[in-house]
Amino acid sequence: VQLVESGGGLVQAGGSLRLSCAASGFTFDDYAIGWFRQAPGKEREGVSCIRRNNGYTYYVDSVKGRFTISSDNAKSTVYLQMDSLKPEDTAVYYCAADSMAWKYATTCTMGNMNYWGKGARVTVSS
Repeated sequence: VQLVESGGGLVQAGGSLRLSCAASGFTFDDYAIGWFRQAPGKEREGVSCIRRNNGYTYYVDSVKGRFTISSDNAKSTVYLQMDSLKPEDTAVYYCAADSMAWKYATTCTMGNMNYWGKGARVTVSS
């Protein structure tokens, strides 16, 4: 499995960015993709995830109403649209995948990710 993030950058507070995660190499079509972030000096935080086969989504409270996760299954790409960005959103954002999601439930679970991308840096200036 390979995950490649793109779309990070520098933006002013209140602005928008869209992150992309191009996924490949899955054995089954039913998997979950999640976005995590890690700010300097802080622990990694699960931000959002999506289940490929049914579109189920999850968001951490701090991004609800501002971030939108979506999937283009034809392109095997997951997007994280980030609007109304705040300086506290500054972090390295990682795309992750749960390749075994097909074995259980119909949701996505942030703690089950078993593949990771290299990350994309997002900096929000005040």
